[in-house]
Amino acid sequence: MTNDDGVGATAPASAVTRPESETATPAPVLTGARTLYAVLAVAAFALLARLVGLGTRIMHWDEGRVGYWILRYHENGEFFYRPIIHGPFLPVVNDWVFTFIGVSDFSARLVVALVGGLFPLAAWLFREHLDDTEVVALALVLAANPLLVYYSRFMRNDVLVAAFSVFALGFVVRAVDTGKLRYLYFSTASMGLAFTTKANALLYLVCYLGAAALVFDHRLVGIAARGESVWSYLRSRPRWAKRGLRNRWKNAEYGAGVLVVNVVGALLVFLAVVAFFYAPRPELWQALAQPSGLPAVLDEATVGAAEEFYDSWGSGSHQDHPYLPYLYGLLETLVYGAGVTIVFAVVGLAADGYGSGTTGRRGRRWLVAFGLYWGVASVIGYPIATDIEAPWAAVHVVVPLAFPASVGIAYLYRETRASVVTRDTVSVGLAAIVIVAALAGVVGANAAYTNSTSQENEEVLQWAQPDNDLKSTMQDVERVAEANDGVDVLFYGSYHPTTDETLMYVENEESLERMPPGGPDWHGRLPLPWYLERADANVTSTPPSENGTALENPPPVVIAYGWEADHLREQLPGYTEHRHLFRLWSDEVVVFIDESELPEE
Repeated sequence: MTNDDGVGATAPASAVTRPESETATPAPVLTGARTLYAVLAVAAFALLARLVGLGTRIMHWDEGRVGYWILRYHENGEFFYRPIIHGPFLPVVNDWVFTFIGVSDFSARLVVALVGGLFPLAAWLFREHLDDTEVVALALVLAANPLLVYYSRFMRNDVLVAAFSVFALGFVVRAVDTGKLRYLYFSTASMGLAFTTKANALLYLVCYLGAAALVFDHRLVGIAARGESVWSYLRSRPRWAKRGLRNRWKNAEYGAGVLVVNVVGALLVFLAVVAFFYAPRPELWQALAQPSGLPAVLDEATVGAAEEFYDSWGSGSHQDHPYLPYLYGLLETLVYGAGVTIVFAVVGLAADGYGSGTTGRRGRRWLVAFGLYWGVASVIGYPIATDIEAPWAAVHVVVPLAFPASVGIAYLYRETRASVVTRDTVSVGLAAIVIVAALAGVVGANAAYTNSTSQENEEVLQWAQPDNDLKSTMQDVERVAEANDGVDVLFYGSYHPTTDETLMYVENEESLERMPPGGPDWHGRLPLPWYLERADANVTSTPPSENGTALENPPPVVIAYGWEADHLREQLPGYTEHRHLFRLWSDEVVVFIDESELPEE
């Protein structure tokens, strides 16, 4: 089935009629249940790729920052929304995770890995608009793209907001395809979860609306190109919609009134999800015990959270940066981390838009065009929306490009099978080269990025990633803290030699028991507070001094920036010095440990 203008929903692959000239082409291998089994197998592979060695890499600066405040919430039960650490999803959910399986780098990243691993299942929701091979190909892109794999093994919200938003879109598509209103509830619940992860869920909605408007505009252009009246078409749409609803929802229970009630109910589900996550703790639990306080808590969870977000991000201060360097950084990340996806997206757009291929239809399908417009808007918009130049923003471009890329992968697969049947050795050879190169690129990139902290991968890794060698040193520090009485760790405060900013020093360590931290200098310690907090280490610090601070009775562990090493070495005889890259593109950290205080293994 084809739209009049060539842009719109097409029939499933099983309903496609192929031209007689292509009857030699073998029938698709995957149909119906087999496609579902293939998607499930891809999801299982995706979970495996994300879970194996998940706790191997040392925590990134950003992981350590959010992780520390999750630990504080886990310990004292106090949490409220702070836009600078994004949505409340990870603090609320990881609090439960830590309760059941303990605190570790693995458990901190587990929820993101699980959602990222299940992300390929979203492909099944679009099966009415992609053929069987394309559905599996879409699942493969979501499972194996190196950027999606790497940032699914990272305690950040980008993969979460992408997955929840795409599931929300897929459930809406299923609601329209099947006429089953329950999908509306799934959609709003999923979109509600997206809004609890990161504020750029708003950008997903904007992209969805903009892409839908452009797809509809294509339809109008096609109508005008055939010499038909656009205005007549627009006037007929209300009648068409009413007739479609009547045909779709034939049972009496699916009347217009019931439809409105279900839409309102679905919106209430969205608000309930958002309110539950954004409600401050322990005020939420107190209000549930004394319902008179519930209105105030709900107001704080909705209106109050919106005001907090606007005060933090609405002023535009976080976006006060030059556009072109951020655009260049985004494109560079896409080339290195999603080059195969981009190539297949181009092939898919050409195959879907400029030829009937094996499907006998004409014109680009609405879902493929939708992915293209969504992806282009993301490329243009994210360099404006992001507050720092970070590779994880590329996740939000890869996801929409996965839709045309799936068409490109399926096209190559079909052409290769047809060439094998007709014994076209030249075509088979060329296809084999393309397939091997693509597989080598994806597998090689994933192997390089999985637990990488290498400067060689700076296009994909964000610069505030410490080197992995630091992790073994911090394990020794944790062992010392667990066995030692009194002060365990001293952070040696200093001035940065180029920026002159104060680092490591916090005047009142007790201020770190609740958000926000007691001064910006604390951020210079990250991600080390995550490891020290989970070991319940007793921590103090020295104020910076231009001539260096003299130490008296130092604790068994002293941590400083690399430029202070010479001065400290003289004051810490008998201590073992461990030097590590702290931020891979700039600083080093030095950890002095009195190994006589280390308990035996």
